[in-house]
Amino acid sequence: MSCTQILNGIQVDCEPSMGGLKVVYIANSSDVTDFTVTNGQITNIAMASGKTFKTYSFRRNTASMTSTLSVDPANGTSVATDVSLSFLKQDTQKRIEISALSIGELVLMVQDANGRYWFLGKDMPVMASAGGAESGTTYTDGNRYTITLQDNSKDYPYEIKVAPSTEGDTDFVNIQSIVA
Repeated sequence: MSCTQILNGIQVDCEPSMGGLKVVYIANSSDVTDFTVTNGQITNIAMASGKTFKTYSFRRNTASMTSTLSVDPANGTSVATDVSLSFLKQDTQKRIEISALSIGELVLMVQDANGRYWFLGKDMPVMASAGGAESGTTYTDGNRYTITLQDNSKDYPYEIKVAPSTEGDTDFVNIQSIVA
């Protein structure tokens, strides 16, 4: 039996496209009580009372998001998305935060360099898969912490709809209302 899909094609996109990430917002998975998917986008994120996403900022060109599709004819498909973050200059506060991220069950909102927001943790919590600390060798080397957070899902990350489509549209996520 074949699995027939409805195909629509993809046109050439002539808009500029930039790589990299601007900012990552992270919450404990248990702090997100619900979310809504409408037309393939996240249109609502409900938080437990008093809980918010925390902001993780980093220098330009030090963070990335990579999704890898795995296909198994017997078991179907899955997507592993890695968010790799690098935080310069080791210190106690960053060490404690990286340690907490490394054992947490998380949900992420990732803003890419094109200004689009992506939701990770839809099917199961995001968890750390790798990390490290390095001092560098020469004065021009980076002294940093790195961590890779991995989302294992049925699909690529869903885009978060952050603005109304039409006047009166209330079906979107107000990022500022759920971020500390």
